[in-house]
Formats: sequence, structure tokens, C-alpha cells
Amino acid sequence: MGKNKLRRFEENKSFPNLFQPSFAEVYQKDHPNKGCWSRKVFKNNFPIVLELGCGKGEYSLAMAQRESDKNFIGIDIKGARLWRGAKTALEEKIENVAFIRTRIDLIESFFAPKEISEIWITFPDPQPKKEKKRLTSPAFLNKYLTFLQPGAIIHLKTDSRPLHDYTRQIVEEWEGMRLLEADTNISLSGRQNTDPLIAVRTFYEEIFLSEGKPITYLKFSISTRQGIATLPEEKPESEES
Repeated sequence: MGKNKLRRFEENKSFPNLFQPSFAEVYQKDHPNKGCWSRKVFKNNFPIVLELGCGKGEYSLAMAQRESDKNFIGIDIKGARLWRGAKTALEEKIENVAFIRTRIDLIESFFAPKEISEIWITFPDPQPKKEKKRLTSPAFLNKYLTFLQPGAIIHLKTDSRPLHDYTRQIVEEWEGMRLLEADTNISLSGRQNTDPLIAVRTFYEEIFLSEGKPITYLKFSISTRQGIATLPEEKPESEES
């Protein structure tokens, strides 16, 4: 491991806006801030927006700067990437943003029912061979339901057309979800010129654009409390997968 990465990991421990619980601390256990992130961390009662797979936190930081009446939490497993987001927030005194280093499959340990109003999923791994690991699979959507407010909004921005189409199929298939917007190329449609949040570019988005890949966008609401069934096409993973 390089010296810079080690230095960043050590510096992460001192950041008041970065939370790094161990696996043992949150596996089948509640994080101490569950149900009180706004009150304990942000010292207000504003709604909370999550960014899943936030990387260096470009989206979380940009949204926090544009929408001071909301709190933002970026989640990722990579500590070296989160270092950049947390450090920038402290340097620029962006007080309505925080970061959590954890696996997203443990997300239910962090948030209480109705604690979250909105989710952004920005350029996740499309997991072409493992549907259940996709962050928009029924398995993950059911996790989000445990803490989302009724009618909460979920955004998906990705360079993967298969993931875009897969997610749209799920949204259109099940009651309780409603498709609000769908765009298979935000550059051609001009959406990035009219929506300041869509216009935000992450480190990986810049790479995808340089490779000529179209960027897609989905926006949908989710309000069902009965759970989302698995699509017929989604086959159980084998022990070897």
C-alpha cells in the first residue's frame, strides 16, 4: 500500500464528518446515529439525501452546496476516495454533508424508518453477471424501503444501458413505483444543460464521456411498503457464483 494511501487512511480517523464503523459494529446491529443523523450530526431537522457509491463525493458536495436546506450523506467502501470528499467539505466549510465508509448491503443498520427522503445512485458497478448485487435490484430496493419516506425519489445515473433498462423494467413492473423521468443520453437530450444536478460530473463520468459512452438517467418514486418481488428473469445465484 502506498504512503499516500496510508496517510489518507490515518487522516480519515480525524475527520468529524466521516464515519467508519467496523463490520462487527454494524453487522446485524444498529449504528449509534440511526434515527438521529439530522439532530446529532447536522444539528438541524432538514431532510436527508443519500448518495450510494459516492466515490470522491463530487455529487454529495455539489448537492450540499446547491441545496442548503437539505442534509447529504455519501456512502462508499473506499476510504482513499472518501478522504477527498470529507477533506474538501471541511476545507470549504460545507456543513450539511457527511460521509460513511461501509458496504451498502449493511445500509439498514444506519437509518431508521422514514429517515431518508431521496437517494442518488451514481455510476454503480452494473454487475452484469450478478443481478442481486446491482444497487437497483429488488434485493437492494427492499433494503431502501426500510428507511425511505413514502413517495421518496431515487435517481440513477449510469453509463450502463443494460443497468438503465433493467432498472426501468423493475420500476414499470411493480405497483408502488412510478417512473418520473428516463433519458438514455443526457448529452443528446440537453438535460445536462437545464438541470444543474444532472450537469454535475464525477471522476468516473469524465472517463466514460472521454470514451464516448452515453450517460443515462432515471428518476422514479417508490412508496410501496409491501416489498418488491424478484423479477422472473432474476435467477438465484449458485454457490459457485
